Amino acid sequence: MALVFRTALQSLGLSLSLLGWVLSTITTYLPHWKNLNLDLNEMENWTMGLWKTCVIQEEVGRQCKDFDSFLALPAELRISRILMFLSNGLGFLGLLVSGLGLDCLRIGERQQDLKRRLLILGGILLCTSGVTALIPVSWVAHITVQEFWDENIPEIVPRWEFGEALFLGWFAGFSLLLGGCLLHCAACSASAPGAHYTVAEIQHQCPYLENGTVDPQV
Repeated sequence: MALVFRTALQSLGLSLSLLGWVLSTITTYLPHWKNLNLDLNEMENWTMGLWKTCVIQEEVGRQCKDFDSFLALPAELRISRILMFLSNGLGFLGLLVSGLGLDCLRIGERQQDLKRRLLILGGILLCTSGVTALIPVSWVAHITVQEFWDENIPEIVPRWEFGEALFLGWFAGFSLLLGGCLLHCAACSASAPGAHYTVAEIQHQCPYLENGTVDPQV
């Protein structure tokens, strides 16, 4: 029973981590970190991402322009680029390492201690990836709120607001963080007293890797 629980925990953690990594990658390139609606022209909306600014007009459609210079960007956008790239890289490495440490993977099935260490390392990498994704998203959101309520800016001047990419980034970061924690907990439960299993037990609990099905009951 404990082995089944640990295997389910590993699968859930890896699935959440994979979802978070995909969403984090999408967030990096979406040009919707900030939205700007013009009161004088409701048919024209502006969006801003880490790489470009877009204007959406009802008659013309979407037109985007890449930022000319990296150094000319505000500090939050420059550092957000770096941190999002770091998050994506750590997430990919964490998924790779965690995959090699799964109990159901037949590679290294006689080296359970090594697989446990790989699972712990993968969980740490995924948690770090989640944190590095949450930092730039939260920082840009904080700057947006500050500028929105800045009393030194005349009320007639349009204000940037939260874009869809910020919410997607928050969801991605928390998914990576939760997935990494679940993998780490699953690895730590394997080192608890009475949590040592033979290769035959693991193969019995994970027959779907041999017959190519997803359901362990098939």
